[in-house]
Amino acid sequence: MKKILGRTDIIDFPKLKLYNVNVKIDTGAYTSAIHCSSIMERDGKLHCIFDPMDDKSHKEQSIVFDNYSLTDVKSSNGHRENRFKIKTEVIFFGKQYNINLTLSTRDDMKYPVLIGRQFLSKKFLVDVDLVNQSFNHTINEYSNSLT
Repeated sequence: MKKILGRTDIIDFPKLKLYNVNVKIDTGAYTSAIHCSSIMERDGKLHCIFDPMDDKSHKEQSIVFDNYSLTDVKSSNGHRENRFKIKTEVIFFGKQYNINLTLSTRDDMKYPVLIGRQFLSKKFLVDVDLVNQSFNHTINEYSNSLT
């Protein structure tokens, strides 16, 4: 049975050591994307600075990837952009999933991460009237385990 997500959520990327990250669930986007303030390819490795944007509870982190690729991404206005893509893990409803993320500068966006249809397909339904379904589920599970 598919879990129901809202239009936004707060999730973890354990391999990236990024926790309680605000994300926008976007069924209009095919690919998922994460904000990087700096992306540099050097010596066969990809060096990225993951930046919390306006979120002061997170610190800037530098992460190096050995495995990455390039992919074309088409924006809603039809503009094509070649972006780096990484594979990592994400946690929704206490369960770990594999996810492909393109790296982009999302300075002008409200959320540092966008979760697109490629990831959502066959796993989740989206109800735009809801928010933080996975985060609230995790908090409730944690609270129940204390009693």
